[in-house]
Amino acid sequence: MLLIIVCLAIGSLLGEWAAIEARLEAAGRWFESRFAGTGSGFARGFVTATLVYCVGSMAIVGAMESGLTGNHQTLYAKSMLDGITAVVFTAAMGVGVMLSAISVFIYQGLITGGALMLKPLLVPVVVNQMSAVGGLLILGLGINLLEIRKISVGNMLPAIFLPLVYYIIRGWVW
Repeated sequence: MLLIIVCLAIGSLLGEWAAIEARLEAAGRWFESRFAGTGSGFARGFVTATLVYCVGSMAIVGAMESGLTGNHQTLYAKSMLDGITAVVFTAAMGVGVMLSAISVFIYQGLITGGALMLKPLLVPVVVNQMSAVGGLLILGLGINLLEIRKISVGNMLPAIFLPLVYYIIRGWVW
């Protein structure tokens, strides 16, 4: 549990430094200016959908499973769930949700490719820790969607990958 907390803290600092959420919002606004009128909620739909689809445990585990074992079943199941969610999100937030498919494709593609290259390091404990961090980020998204409090979940995305960094460093030191 301590590792998860430390990863969230350090990952949040890295994300704040890199201004990930601001960049996602800027990308959403750029898409909005190109494809929709201002004030349409296009950017909000793009950013919310991108974060919901990218930080989930299924996104990470499915992409890793695809890269490590060639089994794509989790990604297929995730795509079905995302498709259903996209219909609801599009009805609530507009067509900006559709463009989140681009960021999801890039994100999951990078994870799948990275899993292929890092296959020896992605032991079950690392994947479990990464999934646990992703689960907490989903909780943050839920808080945002319910408008209880604004949490910059996009800035916390680096935290998902820090358990892997920890185990790599631990392997060098111990």
